[in-house]
This record gives sequence, structure tokens and C-alpha cells, in this order.
Amino acid sequence: MDLRHTMKGRRTLTAVAITAGLLLTVAGCGGGGGDDKSKETSSTSSASSGKDESGSQQSPAPSADKVLATAKAGDITVTITSAQRDQGGFVTVSGQVTNGGSSSWLGADWQSNETELAGNGGSLSGASLVDEKGKKKYLVLRDTSGRCLCTKFSRVRPGDSTSWFAQFPAPPEGTNAVNFQVGSLPPTAINLTEGE
Repeated sequence: MDLRHTMKGRRTLTAVAITAGLLLTVAGCGGGGGDDKSKETSSTSSASSGKDESGSQQSPAPSADKVLATAKAGDITVTITSAQRDQGGFVTVSGQVTNGGSSSWLGADWQSNETELAGNGGSLSGASLVDEKGKKKYLVLRDTSGRCLCTKFSRVRPGDSTSWFAQFPAPPEGTNAVNFQVGSLPPTAINLTEGE
């Protein structure tokens, strides 16, 4: 068999694999069964889709039944619902931010002052985890393009809440008590849990 036939066969196999993957994805996302849950699902779809209306990256909706910590600065209240150590060597902290003020909030004072992260705008790029016992500070992870592995906020209107997340390098094994810090919020003590 010559090279041209081999390449044509590989392209055909690749196309078949991609098509099969897409069909499985569509089948997995299929029908809701027509019960009343479809109304509930549609009302939360923007939070669970990973993007908000403006296309900004958002975290999955955190579990509302377990609150690890709460911090408040002015009209902004932050609730931390998860601080999980993952096997990949990082920690994901997530929760909700609520705007209790009378004007919209963008999170501008939460952004990092690092030059590399300047393009992240109103985000959690300035957040950190502090291990007081080990005397170490862990900054938000970023990708090779300088985007933080964290939520970038769009406008949070008065009275509204939005989900957030931020990923950090994991402290050493055995270090489970850290402080979460961002912007003018007071340091908030949280305990890390092990991922599943």
C-alpha cells in the first residue's frame, strides 16, 4: 500500500472516531423526559454551563448545603463551600459571592497586580492561600497565555449572587488548614478536603 492510501485510511478512521464521539456526546445530553424538572434545569443552565451570558468562564454551581466559611467586606459577602485537594497537585476553592449593595460589582479590586495577569480584569486572579504554619503563600494558577484558573466576573447586580472558583498549587500533604485571601476581604480560615 502506498503512502497516499495509508493517509486516506487514517483520515477516514479519524473522521469516524470524531463522529462517534460527537454522537455519544449528543446522546448523553439528550431529552429531559418531559417532567417538571425541565423548568428547574433551564433556570440553572447558565450557572452549570461553565459560561455566563457574556461568555466569561464560570465555575460549576457549588453545593449550597455545606458552608466552610463566610467573609464580608462592605456590601460583598463571600461564601466558601468547597476547598478540595485534587490528585493533580492542586487545590480548587469554590463558593458564591453576593452583592448586597445598591450598585453593580465587577470584582476589579480582586484582580492581581502581577503584570502577567493584568488581562484578567475583574477576577479572582489576586486570590491566594496562606499556610501560616509552613509560612508559604500560594497564588492562583495560570495557563500559558496568562489567564488565571479562576472565575472572571461579569457584572454582579445588586442583590444577585454568582458562583466562583479558583485553583492553587496544593500545599504539602498534611497541611490542611489554610487562609483564603482576596481583595479587601479579611483572611478566612478553611480546611482542605481530599478529592474523590
